[in-house]
Amino acid sequence: MEELFQVGVISTTHGIRGEVKVFPTTDDSRRFKKLKKVFLDTGREKIQLEIEQVKFSKNMVILKFRDIDNINEVEKYKGKSLLVTREQAVKCEKDEYFIADLIGIKVVTEEEKVLGEVKDVLQTGANDVYVIQVAEDSPYISQVPDKSRELLLPAIRDCILAIDIRQQKMKVHLMPGLLEES
Repeated sequence: MEELFQVGVISTTHGIRGEVKVFPTTDDSRRFKKLKKVFLDTGREKIQLEIEQVKFSKNMVILKFRDIDNINEVEKYKGKSLLVTREQAVKCEKDEYFIADLIGIKVVTEEEKVLGEVKDVLQTGANDVYVIQVAEDSPYISQVPDKSRELLLPAIRDCILAIDIRQQKMKVHLMPGLLEES
């Protein structure tokens, strides 16, 4: 399971005193007000930064980090991710999961036949859609509608029967029409 979650990406600097504009990748950008520390993923290492000030401008969050006081110190961090620990992450409600925890999870049918694994999660507005990479040895491989061997499963109760993050397993019901008839 992932232990660090992305909450934003530094898009550019703001002013000359070391502030940065952050594009939030979290559902609620107001959560930055409660954060004391974040990790900056430089690509080589993760640096812990203390948040000194938070402001909001349109769809962006403006952050000032302690001990970073000029534009030259933050310029090199454009495009870099800001992360929080699992403990700092927003708590999930019942039947809610972090996308990072779903990616790579094994998917089986209600008959316990291997389907594949979760490759991606599409957020559509009405409900999420799980992109399943169908396994080459799956008994359903010949019934997948296209050549990419991906199957789109709506994240609804009729289709997703159970998710066990600890066991890395998702049990699904294949509704009529999801697979081609053979």
